[in-house]
Amino acid sequence: MNQPNDGPDRAHRRPGGVSDETVEALGALSKALETTERARGHLYSFHQLTGGADLELDRAVGLLREAGHTEYADRVEREILGRNVIPGHWTFQIVEAYDGTYYQPFKELERSALRDLADGRDHLYEAEMKENRRTTGHRDHTARPDSPNTPGTPDSLDSAS
Repeated sequence: MNQPNDGPDRAHRRPGGVSDETVEALGALSKALETTERARGHLYSFHQLTGGADLELDRAVGLLREAGHTEYADRVEREILGRNVIPGHWTFQIVEAYDGTYYQPFKELERSALRDLADGRDHLYEAEMKENRRTTGHRDHTARPDSPNTPGTPDSLDSAS
């Protein structure tokens, strides 16, 4: 028997007239954006790691000088310290170009598609997959955080005593 809070909340229910194909297409679009989010995170890792390495060069230059290797200290300062990672670009410029050229337009298009094709409702594909895979009535398969007997909620704590 279904409880009042059994099933996805309104934000995760398919609006009337939205086809299976549309839900699947929006799910694929969102998955591609999520992958882009991960790529962007790796780009920020690249940015921070490269910047950290450049700052560590200061220490290397000092240690080379202390060890009497001034020629190599001078070469590191002249040839590597502060060098562009690709012609004309430090890593922050690569991040900015990626964000403006690819990431922001992609994010805006995905939001627009959700708004226009599914009343702005996100993760419909996943919400429907959850409904198809969960065991109704099982305490660890509740539909929503506010479902009765969801582990860790006040309702479930009352029933455990």
